[in-house]
Amino acid sequence: MSDFRELLDLASERLGGSVLYATDDYFAEKENLLRPQKPVWKEHEYTDRGKWMDGWESRRKRTPGHDFAVIRLGLRGVVRGVVVDTAFFRGNYPSHCSIEGCHARPESDVESLLAANWIEILPKSELSGDSENLFAIESPYAFTHLRLHIYPDGGVARLRVHGEVAPDWRREGGLSIETDLAAAEHGGDVLACSDMFFGPKHNLIMPGRAANMSDGWETKRRRGPGNDWVIVQLAAEGSLRRIEIDTNHFKGNYPDTCSIDGTRAFADDEWFEVLARTKLQAHTRHLFIDELSNLGPVTHVRLNVFPDGGVSRLRVFGVATEEGRGDAAARYVNSLVDDVAAAQLHRCCGSNEWVRRMIAARPFASWIDLVRDAEAIWHSLTPDDWREAFAAHPRIGERSSSKWARQEQSGAASAPADIQEALAEANREYEARFGHIYIICATGRSADEMLAIAWQRLENTPHHELHVAAEEQMKITKLRLMKLVG
Repeated sequence: MSDFRELLDLASERLGGSVLYATDDYFAEKENLLRPQKPVWKEHEYTDRGKWMDGWESRRKRTPGHDFAVIRLGLRGVVRGVVVDTAFFRGNYPSHCSIEGCHARPESDVESLLAANWIEILPKSELSGDSENLFAIESPYAFTHLRLHIYPDGGVARLRVHGEVAPDWRREGGLSIETDLAAAEHGGDVLACSDMFFGPKHNLIMPGRAANMSDGWETKRRRGPGNDWVIVQLAAEGSLRRIEIDTNHFKGNYPDTCSIDGTRAFADDEWFEVLARTKLQAHTRHLFIDELSNLGPVTHVRLNVFPDGGVSRLRVFGVATEEGRGDAAARYVNSLVDDVAAAQLHRCCGSNEWVRRMIAARPFASWIDLVRDAEAIWHSLTPDDWREAFAAHPRIGERSSSKWARQEQSGAASAPADIQEALAEANREYEARFGHIYIICATGRSADEMLAIAWQRLENTPHHELHVAAEEQMKITKLRLMKLVG
C-alpha cells in the first residue's frame, strides 16, 4: 500500500485506544495524544502551568533520561506505520522519538506492562517540529500495547498507529460461530471505494451505530452516469447468514437503492450477486436474510449504492468456512511474538524442537502451508522428540487441567466406571510395553472405541507402534492448530 494512512488507526479512541501512563505530562495531558480531532492552536490561551497546548507535553528535563508514554491499542494488530504529529510544537518538540511494542492481556496494569518484554519497532528517529512525522514500520508481529519514547522531553500533539487488525479469536468467541465478518474489530477491512468526499470508508465497519452523519461513509453528489461503491475484505472466508445496511442519520442524502456482490476470487475480479438491487429508506436499519440469493462462500463483498449518498454501517454476518478458519489460524501464528508463539504452539504439540522449528519457519502463506510445514517438521524429528510430545498429554481417562484435553477426552470422561478401570489397565500395559503413554486422537471417539484400539495396538512391535503414535500426535496437532482461532 502506497500510503499506510489508508489503514485503520489501531490506537483510535473510538476503538478503545487509551494512554495508560506517561512519565510526565506536566504541561499537557497524555490523553490528548489519541484525541480524534486534529490539534488546534489557541493564541491567547494559558493555564496556571503555562501555554495551553493541544497534545502531550512534559516539563523540561534537568536530569538524565527521557520521557515516554504507554498506549493500549484499541485493537490488537500489526503496525504498518505511525504518524507522530508535533503540530504547533515549535520550540518545545522532542528532537527524536522511538517506539516499542509488546503483547499483553488488554486488562494488564501499568506495573506489569512496564516489566513486559518490549520489542523495538521504530529505532530512535529524528522529529521535525510543527509537522506530521511519518514512519513506516516493518515488524511482522501483532501488538496490544505501544511505548512512545521522546528524547529528551517536550510535546507531541497526536499519535496515529495505522495497521491491520489481528484479532485473538478465542477472546472474540471463535470463528466457528456466526459473527460479523466485516467488522473492524474482527479484522474486516475496507479496501477501496469510488468516493468518500463527506465520510471516510472505514466508518462503515466501526463498532456500534453511528453517532451522527459524519460517522458514516458518504459520497459527493453524482452529476454523471454510474453509481458509487465500496469493497470490504472479510475477516475470513465465510458462508453468509444475514446482512445489515444501516442508513442511520442519513435522511436527505441516503442512497435510493443498493445491491451487494460477493467474490472468493478478488484478484480475478469475478463477482456474483448476493443481494439484488433493493430500495432503501432514510435513517433505517435494513436487515436482509431471505433476500440473499447467494450465500457464498465469500472473501470480499461490494456494496453498490445508486446513485450516491451515505451509509453509516455495513454488517456481514456469517460463519467462517474450514478454509477460512485455517487461513486465520496461519495469520494468527504469523503475528505472534516469539515467546507467545512458543507458548501457543506448545499447546498444540509438546515437542520443544517442533515448536522451535515452527517459529523459525514463519510466515505461513495459508493453512495448507502451515499444515505442510507442521507435518514435515514433525516427521523429521527424533524418537525422543516424539516421546517428549507424547508426555505432554494426560493419560486417556485421566482428569486434566487442560480445557482442550478435557474436550478431546469427553468420551472417556463420561464412560461407566468399569470401562474407565479397563482403560486404566490398558494404559498401564501399554506404557510397560512401549515406554510412553497410550496416545490416540480422542476427538469424537467413545471410551469403548479407544479401549478396543488400545488392545489392538498392544500387538504392534515397539518400532511400528512408535510411528502409529506419532501419526496420532499429528492428528491432534492439526486439530489444535485450528483451535487457536476457536
